[in-house]
Amino acid sequence: MINLYGWSDRDGQAFAPYEAQGYVPGRVVVQQRGLYTLVTVHGELRAQLAGRLVHEVQEGGRDGDLPVVGDWVAAAARPEEGSATIHALLPRRTAFVRKAADTVQTVQVVAANIDMALLVASMNADFNVRRLERYLATAWQSGARPVIVLTKADLCDRPDEVVAAAEAVAFGAPVLAVSAMTGAGMAELAAQLRPGETYVLVGSSGAGKSTLVNAFAGAELMATAGIREDDARGRHTTTHRELVRLPGGALILDTPGMRELGLIDAEEGLGTAFDDIEALERDCRFSDCGHGNEPGCAVRAALESGQLDPDRWRSFQKLQRELAHLDRKDDRVARAAEKRRWIVRNKAYRASLKNKNRDP
Repeated sequence: MINLYGWSDRDGQAFAPYEAQGYVPGRVVVQQRGLYTLVTVHGELRAQLAGRLVHEVQEGGRDGDLPVVGDWVAAAARPEEGSATIHALLPRRTAFVRKAADTVQTVQVVAANIDMALLVASMNADFNVRRLERYLATAWQSGARPVIVLTKADLCDRPDEVVAAAEAVAFGAPVLAVSAMTGAGMAELAAQLRPGETYVLVGSSGAGKSTLVNAFAGAELMATAGIREDDARGRHTTTHRELVRLPGGALILDTPGMRELGLIDAEEGLGTAFDDIEALERDCRFSDCGHGNEPGCAVRAALESGQLDPDRWRSFQKLQRELAHLDRKDDRVARAAEKRRWIVRNKAYRASLKNKNRDP
């Protein structure tokens, strides 16, 4: 059964040490409030995390190392009970990550072992090309292949303009305009999906992600809701992450709507998403050009000639500042975490000395 969910020889090699311990491999297909559903050789099993795994992850300050949908894990299976305990996380091929909404957990892994990221944006009044640039940077960084999916084409008065705006920032990513209602473009999108590969749908609420899943599956698997009339924005419908195997064999994951997608560790992805700007920067006369008043600045020349859109340039600068701020913040957090660990170890050491001195 696991072969139908993308199990590969690479996964088998990574799992070999755990097989000797009596564990079985499983892929996380549902994640909801600390509870998991795994696909294993014994079928689907309900699973929880082993206490030791949770402790090791928390001790190391690496919340991103906890399993998410799409992950392969090593688990102790109890098929007679329909349950299992997850003891280890296998190495990820790709990981779609974002900055978490809170300030405690910095990294949030949205999905793992993804082959293609379908970046879903509605062609209604909520279409935002700057948000699309952010999604592209994160997708390129993840290691997955991005495809831009423009939904609700039947509701757009100027579809050609919206497609052109998306293509202007796509830089290598296909752009497909579709309508689940009329079926327009759906065949071209379905042709992107291959048996055994894993796809994630990423976009803001109301973009039509769940509607796409239902259309692919030919059944109402995901709840859907309309958009608000006042601002064309959607309501949250997906409240958990679930990996669905489609009739054709492709695996697709819907995610809760994310209007803002905080970047983290995305320098390479940002460079790919803004390859045109990086190419201009390489043409500047000075390698450390600040793109201000320096002579021979290719970026400023492109802005003055109209070759480079000022809004795109400002978007690139904004995302660069965001990454720089996170790097500085991560350094402070890492130093604070190391200090807390040192204090705990030091207290434990002093306590052990006191106990030793009390012994007769």
